[in-house]
Amino acid sequence: MENLVQKYTNKHSRFYKINGLDIHYRDEGKGFPVILLHGAFSSLHTYDQWTEHLTKEYRVIRYTLPGFGLTGPCPNHDYSMENHLNYLNKLMDALNIPKCHIAGNSLGGWLAWEAVLKHPERFEKLILISSAGFLDKQSVPLPFKMARTPFLKRIVRFSLKRKILVHFLKDVYGDADRISDELVERYWELFNRQGNIEAFFALVNGKHKDNTLHLKEIKKDTLIMWGEEDNWLPIHNGYRFTTAIPNSRLFTYAGIGHVPMEELALKTVKDLQKFLGAPKHETFKIKA
Repeated sequence: MENLVQKYTNKHSRFYKINGLDIHYRDEGKGFPVILLHGAFSSLHTYDQWTEHLTKEYRVIRYTLPGFGLTGPCPNHDYSMENHLNYLNKLMDALNIPKCHIAGNSLGGWLAWEAVLKHPERFEKLILISSAGFLDKQSVPLPFKMARTPFLKRIVRFSLKRKILVHFLKDVYGDADRISDELVERYWELFNRQGNIEAFFALVNGKHKDNTLHLKEIKKDTLIMWGEEDNWLPIHNGYRFTTAIPNSRLFTYAGIGHVPMEELALKTVKDLQKFLGAPKHETFKIKA
């Protein structure tokens, strides 16, 4: 664990204890706050390139969700959305963030829109990047389906083999040539941190409530970003979110997979900056 901390922290890294768990977070830049939430298998590092650009105008806060990366597993093994919301709210309070923009990818997107539903007064604009949250069989990400099968449980219960992770990454990225050895190493080492695999199985096999019927209640300006080659959460889910959330617009990216902010960082962050800088309720004049 000490080697991982040395390797995957920098001068901006901090740890804040919430309910017995040390949350790994980074707080950079100045301006109106923007919180960035990552997806399953990932960590705060997925937003490295976005952060370089956003910190020129905004205060950027990103943290590794419970059960992943250097944050590691919850002491109470509770990975419900309610518990994730509890960690988010307590970290916002600790960092003195009364209001912010919030963005999330996949699992992080699900957390983001649930947070906006529960505490709309704390958020200004919402950004969903290949977001999860629809719980019908067609909308559950592939690794979640696989993790519910006894066969895969036996294979990766205690160690996710590198070749399996490479297969997942190739499935996540639209263009496998963009996957570097460094990227593979980061994903593999952080996901195999002690306790994280068990945490993932607890998350996947937990009981989750489908609140998507309440998406229509979100009144915030919302940007939805989706890779057209997303194999984990296909593009039709993006259209579902756009239809459900009143003040929303969908940007799609040809040839891109499940993590557009990582695979196509420069283009997507420029689209985000235009969205964040646009006057309220005039964001939809932007052309993708």
